[in-house]
Amino acid sequence: MAFVIEEELKKLPDSPGVYIMHDAGDDIIYVGKAVVLKNRVRQYFQSSRNKSPKIQKMVPKIARFEYIVTDSEMEALVLECNLIKQYRPKYNTLLKDDKAYPYIRVTVEEPFPRLVYSHRMKKDKSRYFGPYTAAAAVKETIDLVRKVCCIRNCSKKIPSAAAQADGPCLYYHIHQCQAPCIGKITPEEYALQVNRALSFLGGDYREITADLTAKMKKASADLLFEEAALYRDQIESINRLKQSQKASFTGGDDSDIVALARGEEGAIAQVFFVREGKLIGREHYYLKSDPDEERSEIMAGFLKQYYSETPFIPGKLILSEESADMDLLESWLTEKRGGRVTLTVPRRGAKEKLVELAVHNAEILLEQDVTRLKNEESRTKGAVEEIRSLLELPCADRMEAFDISNISGFQAVGSMVVYEKGKPKRKDYRKFRIKAVEGPNDYASMEEVLTRRFARAKAGDVKFDVLPDLLLMDGGKGQVNICLEILDRLGLTIPVAGMVKDDKHRTRGIYFNNVELPIDRDSEGFKLITRIQDEAHRFAITYHRLLRGKNQVHSILDDIPNIGPARRRELMKRFENQEAVRAASVEELAAIPSMDLRSARSVWEFFHNSEQEKDDGLHQDE
Repeated sequence: MAFVIEEELKKLPDSPGVYIMHDAGDDIIYVGKAVVLKNRVRQYFQSSRNKSPKIQKMVPKIARFEYIVTDSEMEALVLECNLIKQYRPKYNTLLKDDKAYPYIRVTVEEPFPRLVYSHRMKKDKSRYFGPYTAAAAVKETIDLVRKVCCIRNCSKKIPSAAAQADGPCLYYHIHQCQAPCIGKITPEEYALQVNRALSFLGGDYREITADLTAKMKKASADLLFEEAALYRDQIESINRLKQSQKASFTGGDDSDIVALARGEEGAIAQVFFVREGKLIGREHYYLKSDPDEERSEIMAGFLKQYYSETPFIPGKLILSEESADMDLLESWLTEKRGGRVTLTVPRRGAKEKLVELAVHNAEILLEQDVTRLKNEESRTKGAVEEIRSLLELPCADRMEAFDISNISGFQAVGSMVVYEKGKPKRKDYRKFRIKAVEGPNDYASMEEVLTRRFARAKAGDVKFDVLPDLLLMDGGKGQVNICLEILDRLGLTIPVAGMVKDDKHRTRGIYFNNVELPIDRDSEGFKLITRIQDEAHRFAITYHRLLRGKNQVHSILDDIPNIGPARRRELMKRFENQEAVRAASVEELAAIPSMDLRSARSVWEFFHNSEQEKDDGLHQDE
């Protein structure tokens, strides 16, 4: 289905997210982030002198774009980074050092865990949170969680006799640590504080926020304004942290996020690909489903079809909702993968937030697809119905259009294009080289093309045996009457209409039954007729140029002795035109890599022998 940029720009949401530009070969050439997708993406296609040279070069190459909606600009920033690293688009600035974002590491493998700033996520027993976009935010978060949850800050080995001999540090005295180093808190009590910190880092801010709010209000009521301001600043830090990066979540595992959005006529399955804890891409699939089918059955059907074909199955599938036959699917996927595969439906935390994001994107895609399908149906089936109704025909599903192309009768050709239900059916296109007509005679050429087409159909030729419901001629009364005469001669009854053009060679209307019928120029039927007429002309002129080009090349170079296709190509590459070849010396010709002295002399003699010049019409009288 054609991607119409102007139409797709109208559907962009007022949301933050990442946009992805594709070229005509569907390669990703640029990835960017936006606070408001609608405003940012539109800027690329607006006339402006403020575009950088790089963007000016890129925009003409954009064939289509897609986007992923996020909840915040911070999420968009991390997702943009992940996608750039994954696809390395041509027009993005690519960092060679591949700088990583920082993480918060919780050393849960220790008896009394710590919170540590980490430059990257390692494969160990620690829990990692992040990545975060700014080192300052990570340090601020670590400091906040240590203070609120009383998590130790030192690197002492506990338990140890040395730690107990040193006594408690300053943090114990300012009530930011409960001194596990000297046994002031049991491992069980400390574990409760660690779990509170893990819950907070995992996205559950409610308990700590409520606790800080209560302390702030109490301090304010006691006129302890500096203390109240401290609690206020901590609450603001938590609110900033709430923009958790769902584009990257902890664990470092490979997983797929599968979300469903359902409409009246089908559903969309959105798959987010998470590799090593980072969201690196997505795909969506349109699903045909029965209105009465359960959502769990739709999910199960998609999982079976998708993972039976995909070459890679991750260890975790995170679903937006329960699937039918969950246990059976797990067993099947585990066997297919050769390793454990789990299916889960998260109810809280970063994974649940990522599932929400996938569902939201699926819903947007479903709405777009419904609109696109309606527009496509209007452009195709709706347009065919308009034409059928205008001409009062029983059916107009298959239409054939013909055109002639030549230059003063030279290499005249005819084209036949076919549209079925408003869409081009290219495998049924046919082209004709005019054989029996001399000179520029479009009527005679059209007569030959139509006679050959329908005579072959009468003879049972399988390439021509399907007859059209409507014939469309490139022209008015004259072309229509020629076609009707040929059909009558062959004993065929097919409606024929002419596609009439104005003085500027633009489609003006439709000629049928000796009358030019009025047709709304803004209607889909009129637009379809214009597309068919333009396609017939394009197909004819493309074939004519091909034949003309072959003939021109042959007349100049193909008759030279000792010059085959390879040497002929070298001549055309080295010299601009025929005159440049004729003006070249034997030495210049022999300098061509594939040319030996004998061949070079053949070329020179071909162009300089007076009798040859006369016979070939190459000599120009002065």
